[in-house]
Amino acid sequence: MSDTNRWAADDVIDADRRAAIPADIEVPLGIVLTHRSTRTTGQVVAFTEGQRVVLQDAAGNRHEFAPIDGFFEHDGARVALRAPTTKAEAATRYTASGSIETGTSRAKVARASRIWVEGIHDAELIEKIWGDDLREEGIVVEPLHGADDLGAAVREFEPGPARRLGILLDHLVDGSKESRLASEVNSPHVLITGHPYVDIWQAIKPTAFGIEAWPIVPRSEPWKEGVVAALGFREETGRFWRGVLGSVSSYADVETPLVNAVEQLIDFVTVEGDL
Repeated sequence: MSDTNRWAADDVIDADRRAAIPADIEVPLGIVLTHRSTRTTGQVVAFTEGQRVVLQDAAGNRHEFAPIDGFFEHDGARVALRAPTTKAEAATRYTASGSIETGTSRAKVARASRIWVEGIHDAELIEKIWGDDLREEGIVVEPLHGADDLGAAVREFEPGPARRLGILLDHLVDGSKESRLASEVNSPHVLITGHPYVDIWQAIKPTAFGIEAWPIVPRSEPWKEGVVAALGFREETGRFWRGVLGSVSSYADVETPLVNAVEQLIDFVTVEGDL
């Protein structure tokens, strides 16, 4: 091979190697990306470098992915996602839910729309992560203290276009009591979402509290009491769960099914007028 041909071949190889390395790209909110393996395309609505990126597609659905280098495309090119480094972006602050912090503002009058959760503990966890967002939107979260009379409670609420109702249920899986109760509610002004965990606090990542996994609790035993007993805190139940709640600082400390369920409800109850 002549020197000229060898140099040309080396140039082609170098170009191929460079093409295989994804280019770093800063990721401000609103930038459009495509997840290469699923071909999901959408605007970035939340991004934490090395932890998660959330794309919202044209239909308004949110999709969460791990921001692995080379797994995304921008304008047809493979990219590695990086946090913005400009002064304006670096100064941006985020709430515990990953939303942009808007700063101190006047308290808003509560909307007629509501989000219902099953109990006080559910409300405490939702407040810990999404409280800033809910106050900004004027949304009140109310505990149901059980969902056994869900249908009657919904009828009494009288949902409508300006009075939407979002409901978060524990253990919303096929064949569960909660799925049966949810199926009995049929209104375009009510959205019921849920998570697969027996108790909402099971959605807290155990590593956030410093344990490898939640103990396995028999179905015949209440989950919280079973966890406390298995971990040796039987005489300090209240202190234990206060400690668990204190270990949660953001959405990253809870499992994705809960994050998706709550964000769907917030989106639903903040829409104006008919869908």
